[in-house]
Amino acid sequence: MLNQREPIDRVFHALGDPTRRVLLERLSRGPASVSELARPLGVTLAAVVQHLQVLEDSGVVRTEKVGRVRTCRLEPTGLRAAEQWLEERRTLWERRFDRLGALLEEQDASETPTEKKKEEP
Repeated sequence: MLNQREPIDRVFHALGDPTRRVLLERLSRGPASVSELARPLGVTLAAVVQHLQVLEDSGVVRTEKVGRVRTCRLEPTGLRAAEQWLEERRTLWERRFDRLGALLEEQDASETPTEKKKEEP
């Protein structure tokens, strides 16, 4: 069940849907009501509410109801889990590429000029 997953799983699940990414893109420009969010999407208010519920459950969106208007806003702290996870992977891959580059430089430096000429087309 989704609610039993790690927070990072909920965030990536929420980000995995193109409609939810459109909603987040719009909310990155500032708060908006549910009806404002639904208008350009061409989907029902009920569908937008369901998408917003997933985003809210993942911690990337916060909603507040005043009277009959539900206003949504981006919750940047909710995206930090994904940002941190991606940063860790990026750092790991950069270290691996650095090691590969050093190995290739070392290999290139150890080749004799005759071996290098044979390789050139």
